[in-house]
Amino acid sequence: MNKTTQKTTQVAGAQTLRRGLAILRVLTRVDPKGLRMSEIIQKLGLNKATSVRLTLTLTEEGFLVHDPATGRYRLGPEVYAAGLVAEPNYQLPKKAAPVLRALADQSGDTAFLTVLHGLDTICLLREEGSFPIRNQLVKPGDHWPLGVGAGSCAMLSMLPDEEIAQVLAYNAAQRASNFPRFTDEAIWELVHDTRHHGYCLQPGLVLEDSWAIAVGIPDQRGRPVASISIAAIRSRLGHPRAQQLGQTLLEHGKTLAGTQ
Repeated sequence: MNKTTQKTTQVAGAQTLRRGLAILRVLTRVDPKGLRMSEIIQKLGLNKATSVRLTLTLTEEGFLVHDPATGRYRLGPEVYAAGLVAEPNYQLPKKAAPVLRALADQSGDTAFLTVLHGLDTICLLREEGSFPIRNQLVKPGDHWPLGVGAGSCAMLSMLPDEEIAQVLAYNAAQRASNFPRFTDEAIWELVHDTRHHGYCLQPGLVLEDSWAIAVGIPDQRGRPVASISIAAIRSRLGHPRAQQLGQTLLEHGKTLAGTQ
């Protein structure tokens, strides 16, 4: 095999792997009942032949399960097994779960754990409170650009200014397309406010009536790894309640700091 052929094969193999991982990833972000083939194709923009080939392989290997009665694909036992093996390396979600439950019970609103993943953030956990109007904007598995959202911006504010500038340059096009209110100016203002107060109050920049408040969680070196947040309708996050919730989040955040 010559070098050109070898390189082409490697590129094709990497592309196939990424497409297969994309199928697994999209199934982590939907209803546990899974998706039909047509829905997978629509969400990922793959052609039918590629989607059928990949889902068949993933099913044969145990990473997907196909329900013939509904036509839906859902995550299979190999994904669960991989999660069990990886779980001991991720203590933060285990420690954060009771914290989120307490925050949801105390506030009546929705509490979240979000983690840093490269230049994105991922919602890992969500706990809902008793207040009848609940935040449905973010669910576990959702990826957002770093700086977009209260928890994400709380983490961003923990970085040096030069790194923040690099992050904003990297995701500028994505923000302009999907989150137009999160301009550079708006994010910098949130960063400065977060550093001043210790918590980030996001004033409806994603959806006008959906506000959120968050604190960042650092690792042992002081670098951001996660955030905990509370989201509610605008009327429930006015002063002085936002200040009270901010202090509560800061207290809980201290107990999670340094957890990997």
